[in-house]
Amino acid sequence: MTTLPAPPLTNCSPQLTLDPWHFDAPLPPHYGPGASQTDTIPLNAPTQPQLPAEYRALDQTELDRRIRRAKAELGERLLILGHHYQRDEIIKYADLRGDSFKLSELAAARPEADYIVFCGVHFMAESADVLAQPHQQVILPNMAAGCSMADMAHEDDVLDAWDALTALLGTASGATQPVIPITYMNSAAALKSFCGEHGGSVCTSSNAEHVLRWAFERGERVLFFPDQHLGRNTAWAMGIPLEQMVVWDPRRPLGGNTPDQLRQARIILWKGHCSVHKRFTVQQIEQARRDYPGINVIVHPECELPVVQAADIYGSTELILARIAASAPGSQWAVGTEISMVRRLQQEHPDKLIFCLDPVVCPCSTMYRIHPAYLAWALDNLLAGQVVNRITVDATTKHWARVALERMLALH
Repeated sequence: MTTLPAPPLTNCSPQLTLDPWHFDAPLPPHYGPGASQTDTIPLNAPTQPQLPAEYRALDQTELDRRIRRAKAELGERLLILGHHYQRDEIIKYADLRGDSFKLSELAAARPEADYIVFCGVHFMAESADVLAQPHQQVILPNMAAGCSMADMAHEDDVLDAWDALTALLGTASGATQPVIPITYMNSAAALKSFCGEHGGSVCTSSNAEHVLRWAFERGERVLFFPDQHLGRNTAWAMGIPLEQMVVWDPRRPLGGNTPDQLRQARIILWKGHCSVHKRFTVQQIEQARRDYPGINVIVHPECELPVVQAADIYGSTELILARIAASAPGSQWAVGTEISMVRRLQQEHPDKLIFCLDPVVCPCSTMYRIHPAYLAWALDNLLAGQVVNRITVDATTKHWARVALERMLALH
């Protein structure tokens, strides 16, 4: 059988040809080119001061020399973490690679590291600081590497929603709570802390079903944020009918629902989403099946429900990596997740046909912000005895966020 080539790709934005420092402050804050380029960024989102001109002018050879020099001189005192969605130019320097929670856990198990440089996004660095040892300092090379999904659930909006739900549904009666709050790992530390303090938990895309089952043993319904699609896909797989799921829009009274709808709901889904995974469609899956008969379609659970239903397999980044790695030579895969990870799969499995379902290259806008120039700048500062872009979580937030994380870990 003749293997067809992967489909051709185009870019979703001409600005993807620019280096990330073109979007540093003092320009107005925005997510930059990529999947989140049209999302609304909060006014209080962190911004990155202009990268010094010296680093903007360095070529790849000099950046490589500086980064490797810092790694050699700092030795075990330095730990560089690389998320799966990072560009290859960053991943090659990572001591550990994984999803956000896996990396935070692994970092906490390396007490010899004084400096944890998280090449990911802001909420990931916060999680690392929550789980880190007291002497460890967490650094995010580019402060503008946020997450539009995480930003869709602001702490004040969640507190307002909780107050409205409590007023409508009452408080705990005996051992059963009217609502259990569950936050996805892709959220600010403040929301993890909120869940810890209010009897809830954190979940990942790998264990969302286990966490929801735990929550339903303790409460009548679940408030799930910030990603409605992970919550809906997980609840649907558990047999909860769509009629018992409602969406909470923080800009509308009672989230846009009637009191009866909220009373009858089993799961209340926050109106948030991942702009990367929202790009995948049923039409793309149908086209892949037409062009590549017998193709295996695997997607992330942050995709919309019809996409998950149309796929052969869905699961976390770790599951996608494992399934493709374990597949037979010559197998063919259409993948619904971030393009940097798909490209790396192509490189690591040349004996298989692997391509992204979306024919338009539109990477995670904020992962794109991490570039070797920022990494070299942060590491050179460490060599000079200075810590830049440190991410810290205050003691109270850290305590309750850790409570929520430990509840999740206890389910393993």
